[in-house]
Amino acid sequence: MATTYPGGMEVEEPVAPEPRGGPAGGATLVSAGWRDVRPVRRRAVPGERVSRISPLSPGTRLVHADLHNHTLISDGDGEPARAFDSMRAAGLDVAAITDHAEIVAETLTAEELAAHPPPGSIDKAAWRRLKELADEAGEDGAFVSLRGFEWSHPWLGHVNVWFSRHYLHPRKTASPSVAPLWRWLAEPGPGTPSPRLASLAGFNHPGREPGRFSGFAFDHAVAERLVSFEIFNRTEDFLFEGTDAGGTSPLVECLEAGWRPGLTGVSDEHGTSWGFEPGKGRTGLHVRSLTRAGVHAALLERRCFATRLAGLRVDAVAGQTPMGGLLAHSRGPVRFQLDVDRGPSWWGRRLLVQVLRPGRPMPVVAESVEVRVPRPDQPLLAFDVGVDAADGSWAVLRVTDPAGPGDARARGEFRAAGDAVAYTSPFYLVPAVPV
Repeated sequence: MATTYPGGMEVEEPVAPEPRGGPAGGATLVSAGWRDVRPVRRRAVPGERVSRISPLSPGTRLVHADLHNHTLISDGDGEPARAFDSMRAAGLDVAAITDHAEIVAETLTAEELAAHPPPGSIDKAAWRRLKELADEAGEDGAFVSLRGFEWSHPWLGHVNVWFSRHYLHPRKTASPSVAPLWRWLAEPGPGTPSPRLASLAGFNHPGREPGRFSGFAFDHAVAERLVSFEIFNRTEDFLFEGTDAGGTSPLVECLEAGWRPGLTGVSDEHGTSWGFEPGKGRTGLHVRSLTRAGVHAALLERRCFATRLAGLRVDAVAGQTPMGGLLAHSRGPVRFQLDVDRGPSWWGRRLLVQVLRPGRPMPVVAESVEVRVPRPDQPLLAFDVGVDAADGSWAVLRVTDPAGPGDARARGEFRAAGDAVAYTSPFYLVPAVPV
């Protein structure tokens, strides 16, 4: 049987051999690596034939992910039963449905809301249905499907949660701060899944809501499990959110508060073309296995990058430290190596690599390096940058196309750099131990 997806493309429905992907919410998983499966007939995307193996990350494989999507369960337009098939057909390897758990009628009492849940928010039946759909769609070694929810507060901001057994409405944590959500995630109880797969969370479209997650107030109890910061949401670059009105970049606020997230891109899809809209954010994950456990581990390690380009491969190390990791360094040069590929049409392409360091209201561009995308038989990109830990505890590589239009809010070096192609997850500096 075939289904017609947006754009008139006809796609074979997946035929999934046993065993299917493990159940959502952290039940025991079959440990699977890469195996031959009968794939869904997928749309060809740029970079489709690019190797998924980065020479900088032995033992891992790149997978393309979108961890933020909506359906009719909350404020999306599409039937949830079609979402996972659409995303797999679009070439994604990992996909999540994260409908809202949202304050949608603040004038109602808790009793009224319980008796008559308004539209636009998850309820218990929908939460069970999402589990069923994710379990049916998953196929270890071929496609990982996740159930999650978006904790949504109109002033504080929105937070995605994955791998939890339960969901949480903001109205159940009535507070002017995001602290009750962190407690729910950290303490034994409804938010706690099985010991094997702890619930994970991330900042969504950060800085869009005025409360900015209580000013990105840091909570050590959930710091390890706060794994993502959406630097690309839909087509927007959230490095610049609010800066045109005199505000500080939310990336700076988040990292300076002490959080250590990976950087991600998401489509935040609310329509019916899950995975098919060009130019929307997506995440590259370097995983050891294409399973829920493998995705969970990659997110915990921040082994990810953000982009808006389908088929792009990016990886980076600083010294011997992979992106997202802790870099033991005090002062002096750091050797960065960068792996970028999107196929033959990109070989020789001129790009800029900005090394971002702490600064206000925008990060400081510590170095801007012009590079050409190498062919697979050429050496990886490498350059040295002086880094002093006294100037701040993080560094991010921002890859741009200087021929692109760039963000309308960008100024100075950011405007001159053109359009953002990708962000690596930050390298987090920790004091070097004297030898």
